[in-house]
Amino acid sequence: MRVIIIEDEKPSARRLQRMLAKLNLQAETMLHSVEESVIWFKNNLHPDLIFLDIQLSDGLSFEIFEQVDVKSAIIFTTAYDAYALQAFKLNSIDYLLKPIDTDELTKALHKFEEHQFKKQEVTMDYKAIKSLLAQASKPNYKKRFSVKVGQHLKLFSIDDIECFYSENKGTYLHTNQGRSYLLDTTLEQLEYELNPQYFFRISRKFYVNIHAIKDMVSYTNSRLEIKLYNYTEQDVIVARERVKDFKNWLE
Repeated sequence: MRVIIIEDEKPSARRLQRMLAKLNLQAETMLHSVEESVIWFKNNLHPDLIFLDIQLSDGLSFEIFEQVDVKSAIIFTTAYDAYALQAFKLNSIDYLLKPIDTDELTKALHKFEEHQFKKQEVTMDYKAIKSLLAQASKPNYKKRFSVKVGQHLKLFSIDDIECFYSENKGTYLHTNQGRSYLLDTTLEQLEYELNPQYFFRISRKFYVNIHAIKDMVSYTNSRLEIKLYNYTEQDVIVARERVKDFKNWLE
């Protein structure tokens, strides 16, 4: 079976590729934009199955189908909330919520195999999907985080958090009071929970709060070092490939 992944976040695409490999499926082709996908479909044999992110770097993935007649089966990957997912249910399309869970991925593949075995076609009304997605509410970003401390739960408002960081396979939040607390989540999951107006992922290890930035200093290899008001446990460095987006985010 030929499988491709269309996903603008390359780390997410590689993660899905690894998950599929463990299920004995090889996704050798990974595309990252509408433009790249259209060119690829016009010049290659279409696959049996596509794992398709909805929001790509240059537009909604539905724009691909407005330019190319794609006959492949599709499993959508999405961070949209439950309201927006009505679109997929109404159109008999399977979907996976990010971050993708192994069990849910396995179920989706089984559903695909059943459709193939029964020779059922999944019809998709992309205009209806786009319309419903347009009606979906704005992302419901978290306003507070709960942390277990012993037998107690502590609540921290987003305004009280300087940064989130990963260390020794754990994910932590660091407060304005200079304390760090272990979270039961990952930086990848935080991508869908943090308001990008206030938080930016500067590297694989850090999300920083714009209100916690005390200073910014040029660093080696065209990078930037961020000085926060209270966090001093390790250097906070903006990855070189994120410097341009980080500067745009500051404006």
